[in-house]
Amino acid sequence: MKRILIVDQHVDMRRAIRMTLRSVGHDAEIIEAADAATALALARALMPELVLTDVALPGTMDGLALCRALKAELATRGVDIVIISAKVAPQDRAAGLHAGARAYLAKPFLPMELVHALDDIGATP
Repeated sequence: MKRILIVDQHVDMRRAIRMTLRSVGHDAEIIEAADAATALALARALMPELVLTDVALPGTMDGLALCRALKAELATRGVDIVIISAKVAPQDRAAGLHAGARAYLAKPFLPMELVHALDDIGATP
C-alpha cells in the first residue's frame, strides 16, 4: 500500500489535504506530522512515496530543510515532494523546487489544484 506523509503545523490543513486525497480515490496510508523533525523520522521509518509539506513549520527545521534532508539520504531520495505554502513569491517557489520539491502550491489551494499537481508529477491513485 502506498504511503503519503502530510506535514503541516495546522491540524485543519492536514485534514483538508487528507480529505482532498480521499475524495479523488487515494487509498494510501496517510501519515501526519506537525513539524519537520517528526516528519523526517517518520519518512525514514515508514518510507512514504509522497510528502506534502508546508514551508513554515515549528522547530529548528522548516519545510525546505526537510526537502533537502529527504533528498540527501539514499533511502528517501526517490520520494516525491509537493510544497503547499502561503509563501508564494517567485523566489519562494524557486527555493522549494531547488530544495527538491516537484511541485509548489499556494495556500489556500483549491482541491483540484492539488489533484492537478499530483497528476503532473505522476502521483495519482
